[in-house]
Amino acid sequence: MTNSSLEKTQKKIIHVDMDCYYAAIEVRDDPALKGHPVAVGGHPSRRGVIATCNYEARAYGIHSAMPSAHAKRLCPSLIIVGGNFDKYRHDSKVIRSIFAKYTDLIEPLSLDEAFLDVTHCEQYKGSATYIAQAIRHEIYQELDLTASAGIAPNKFLAKIASDWNKPNGQFVITPEEVDSFVKKLDVKKIPGVGKKTTQKLNNLGIYNCNDVREFDLLTLSRKFGTYGDRLHKLAHGIDEREVIVSYPRKSLSVENTYEHDLNKLDECFEELPDLLATLKQRIASSKVDSPINKLYAKIKFSDFTATTVEKTSFGINDDLFYELIEEGFYRREKSVRLLGLGVRFQLSESASFRQLPLEYNEEDMDLE
Repeated sequence: MTNSSLEKTQKKIIHVDMDCYYAAIEVRDDPALKGHPVAVGGHPSRRGVIATCNYEARAYGIHSAMPSAHAKRLCPSLIIVGGNFDKYRHDSKVIRSIFAKYTDLIEPLSLDEAFLDVTHCEQYKGSATYIAQAIRHEIYQELDLTASAGIAPNKFLAKIASDWNKPNGQFVITPEEVDSFVKKLDVKKIPGVGKKTTQKLNNLGIYNCNDVREFDLLTLSRKFGTYGDRLHKLAHGIDEREVIVSYPRKSLSVENTYEHDLNKLDECFEELPDLLATLKQRIASSKVDSPINKLYAKIKFSDFTATTVEKTSFGINDDLFYELIEEGFYRREKSVRLLGLGVRFQLSESASFRQLPLEYNEEDMDLE
């Protein structure tokens, strides 16, 4: 096959998304939880937050990032389990090994979801639909966990499709169906369209992708800047991004939410040695080859506002972290509920600057 024919080959992308991953593992490992509303997260009395929950809990309006105390008010019978990330990582490796039976082109997005490019996979006569079914079946056989999948010609549509028949289902968008499918798609489904952009689009009479198509690229660029071009392409079902096997780590951080507010700067300083020790341990175990070029500190205040302060540094500097915390504290001078410390790495110019998004930061969950 020539290079030109390879370039014309229609891509086959699968997006696999585990169903309620953390919560599903906890229910699997403790059958007594089955049928009950279950969430994984921090304890309500310690200002924990929900990382994920099962469908029984979602029926009460509970969702990720919700404070655990509020979740308990919505559902007094909610069972909140402290997370076990070693267990979640172990199962994630098993899932990754199943993916690897079908393709080397695997782009992990978090512990529980990934893109797979199976364009040149020869199993099941190259049928992405059957490959997705086989992967989901193997995951269930190996781990007793269910997964949903989306199959489409590009990453944008595959990710949307994986959510179409949740839980424990899959949805296919064939190349022939792309145009008709995308036309009806709500603009809220487009990556990068949040509440503010949705409102701005609605004010222009844009509610679905077909409405976006009524505007030419120049107009969209004037109204939405550089995002206008992306919006224009996605509204036409165009997404040329490749499945990237790995990304260099851009940063690494640790943070902690405190049971009681830290009211004074000295109280914040008292917490730094433990945070610094944890950060250094994570850096040592991460095996990142790139040099550090910045340090930063994050502070979340009692009113849930937050600030981040960073400065150039070519290595860990304990004293500089104290300076960053002091500068951040005096930006608000309010009591503090969360402190975080982190480093940014110097990447080569050719390296991708995207950081693998984690579904949740373990320290922020304040798990017991």
